[in-house]
Formats: sequence, structure tokens, C-alpha cells
Amino acid sequence: MEIGIDSFAAAPASMTINNTQAVAELLERIVHADQAGLDVFGLGEHHRKEFLDSAAYMILAAAAARTQRIRLTSAVTVISAADPVRVFQQYATLDLISNGRAEIVAGRGSFTEAFPLFGYNLQDYDALFAEKLDLLLQLRDKEVLNWSGKFRPALHEQAVYPRPQQEKLPIWLGVGGTPASFVRAGSLGLPLMLAVIGGETHRFRPLVDLYRQAGEMAGHPPEQLKVGLHSLGYVARSREEAINDYYPGYAEMFSRIGKERGFPPVSRARFDAQNGPTGALLVGGPEEVAEKILRHSEALGGISRFTFQMDAGLPHGKLKEAIALIGEKVKPAVHSL
Repeated sequence: MEIGIDSFAAAPASMTINNTQAVAELLERIVHADQAGLDVFGLGEHHRKEFLDSAAYMILAAAAARTQRIRLTSAVTVISAADPVRVFQQYATLDLISNGRAEIVAGRGSFTEAFPLFGYNLQDYDALFAEKLDLLLQLRDKEVLNWSGKFRPALHEQAVYPRPQQEKLPIWLGVGGTPASFVRAGSLGLPLMLAVIGGETHRFRPLVDLYRQAGEMAGHPPEQLKVGLHSLGYVARSREEAINDYYPGYAEMFSRIGKERGFPPVSRARFDAQNGPTGALLVGGPEEVAEKILRHSEALGGISRFTFQMDAGLPHGKLKEAIALIGEKVKPAVHSL
């Protein structure tokens, strides 16, 4: 199983550092993750004041020039509001810079600001995604293509460059809880990146089974139908230390987002329940977090990748310590248990 980190490149919440320093520290953490032996680092895409990842491929390219082994991916690319030609060119270039370490996780995103920003109608939500994903996959598979759709000009005998170093640029499909998305990923034979940030992870098993069944019916081999899990988590030397570090920022962030969406503020009781044996959060000491990753993997019928989302107002030093612990203790424990 691959173990990695996903980040949303949170903008500084205080005046102690500026955005320039925040990006520099993020790059330092990616380098640190590479040195710690982690397998993958992903950056999200948002178009809000709270985040600095609106052009994630730029940050990943800077990281590519400073790292040696770690795979670099979007987490996710909001393909619905993007031009797939430009996305392919950006990540093909990242693949060249990184010597074949680039990946894309294509998804819809959890916010909708990109639609009006780039002139798209939110009512076309699903149609945009389906059409643009189709074009992105064709760009990956063909150097010269003929393509037509509803939302962008047609391509006639059009060559698209550069081509990536990898023969087939990896494209995962990022999903939440919509059954149709799981079926789509399986039917296309795409690896699945499942975001579970609340509730109980095992409750997603029927949807993962639906993905595998759709892939089998479409004739894709089982080894092609990989499942990754993205969850909120943080590792410190003890459970008590991890919770004390993580909970204040978690409560502030999710209470603020919840207010936008009409949800009640986060409570400590709710957090503790989510951080229990079957809850989605993985906040604790290295051994218990490793054991929980394996429980989640078993509950979902086996996963190929697990990524921690640790953005919760934690200082740079604490995040670096957590990355080191994941590399030194959590990853070896996952592989040995």
C-alpha cells in the first residue's frame, strides 16, 4: 500500500507569515515527505481566499525540481471547469520535469466557485464533467485526435504536445458518495480515489463494490481497479498529543465551512466519535493510526493507497514532525502488520 499526503495549501490564518512564506513552507514539506520515504504528495484545487492551490501544477512543478522519488499528483483537478487540453499539457510537462512521477486525480471538487469564475453554468454540472473527462482520457491515449462536444470547440486531426514521459499518464477518478461516480470509474477502468472525511468508512463498502462490479462487467482486469482512500488525519507521538494539536484547527475550519452550508458547529463529542474505531478520522499515535489504516482497507475490500489530509491550522514544524512519523513509523507498521 502506498502512503502519502494531500494538502489544500491553506493560506495563513494569522499575520505571523505571508502567502510567500506559506508556499515556501509547503514546498519544504513536500521535499521532507520525499526524504521521509512517503510515496505520494497531492495538491487540491480551490479558488477561495483560504487556499493557495488554484494553480496546483505550478507548485507541484517547483516540488518536482527539488524531489527525487515521491509521486506528485493533483487532489483533485476540477476538470468540470477546466480545459482538458491545458490540463493534459500542464501535467505532461510536470511529468517531464519530475522524470515520470506525475499523476492526475480528476474530480468535481467540494466547492463551486470555479464554475462562475470560468464562465460555466452550474446546471451543466454532470454534463461538463462527463464530456471533459472523456476528452482528457482521449488526450492521454492518442497523440492526434478527432473530438467534438458541447462545451468547447472541436478538434480535427489535432496533435497535442508535449507528451509525458510515462507511456500512459496515470489518471484517477476522485469521488465522494455518488453511486453514479463509482460506476463511471469502474466502467472506464480508472483507479478510484475515495474521499471519506466524515461518517464511518466501512459504510462506503457497497459503493466500492459497485465500482469493482462495473469494472468487471466492462472487462477490466482486477489489478487495474485500484482503490485509494483520502481521509483527514494527523500523527503525533501519542494519541493525546495528536488530538490536542489537531482538534482546535479542525473545529475552527469545519465549523466555518459548515456555517456556509447550514451545518451546526463542530463539537468535541462529534470529533471523538469520528476519531473512534470505525470513524473516518485518523488522529493519534503512529501504531494506532497504522492499525486503523489497515482496518479501513479491510472494510473497503483492500486499498492500494492512503493519503492523509492534515490541513487544520497546524504550524509548519508540527506538520513536518507528523510527516517524519508517518515515514518512520506509520508506513513501516502498515507494511508489517
